[in-house]
Amino acid sequence: MSDSARSQLVFVHGIGGVRDAVQERREWLEALAEGARKAGHANSVSGLTQGWLAEARFADYSDLFVVRGTQGSDTGGHDDEQVAFLDALVRDVIDELGLQAQEQGDQRALKAIETARDQLPDGDGDGDGDGDGEWQGVGEPVRVLGRVLTTLLQVPGLRRAAQWASGRTLLGQLAQVGRYLDRGGADESGRPLDVRIRERVLHGVDPERSLVVVAHSLGSVVAFEALHDYAGSVQLLVTLGSPLATGAAVLQRVRPQPARTPEPVGRWLNFWDRDDIVVARPRVQQWMLPSFSGVVPVTDRVDSDGVWVHTATKYLRQPAVAGPIVEALKQ
Repeated sequence: MSDSARSQLVFVHGIGGVRDAVQERREWLEALAEGARKAGHANSVSGLTQGWLAEARFADYSDLFVVRGTQGSDTGGHDDEQVAFLDALVRDVIDELGLQAQEQGDQRALKAIETARDQLPDGDGDGDGDGDGEWQGVGEPVRVLGRVLTTLLQVPGLRRAAQWASGRTLLGQLAQVGRYLDRGGADESGRPLDVRIRERVLHGVDPERSLVVVAHSLGSVVAFEALHDYAGSVQLLVTLGSPLATGAAVLQRVRPQPARTPEPVGRWLNFWDRDDIVVARPRVQQWMLPSFSGVVPVTDRVDSDGVWVHTATKYLRQPAVAGPIVEALKQ
């Protein structure tokens, strides 16, 4: 099959350290093939892994975060705006997890969540809930927020499923979302970090050919913004473990505002796992305005067994996720 006849498949990664694009492309394709087999598309497995069903590309922008001495999960050096973002994001996560635990009547989870909430600053800035102090030292906000996330990671389900050794490690990776949304970090030519990341996502994509985009975590925010400026059409957008639905921290800061489905997108499927701490309980389908052609995201929950449920390959192995992707690639 000629390149012009093949669909284009772009994988967009999320938070984390520096990637090996060749290895991750292979791992994502293998996970997608496993999910496709479970979904009844065994005849497409070789097409995915050998490349004749789709021209697959792993859009790697991870190296762009390695600046000013920051090494992936490092949480040092945050300015006031970045700390404010992380504080808002952690509060959103706590609120969503609390609502979910209340609905499920999970008293153990509620206890851990309330303990985490009590550790948050209550307006005095010291993070001890007593209302009588200020942040003690430059690194105090990061220390407190890291401790709060460590407490949240003890919630039953999250404790089993989380892939982070500590809340501070998770906080460092969540900070990448804030750095993207800060619209700063200009390079020598004056191009901000977010612009350079979106360029990586769309680099080499042919607007004359069919396109399917699979975006994970922070990558869903990046893809959402990038596709607003895409000249072609997107047959299917799949978002996995997306923080787009965290309103105060993310949804209200994406562009354009108010947030609406990108016009090139013909169909948008959003998947979340109930034990994915980055997602909590998403409402993106309620908060996202439709495109002018009426497209809105459709959200579905998947339940992954074992650990590291926020990992993209965990989602891709789910038949509910892989099936629609393969069907779109075949069209």
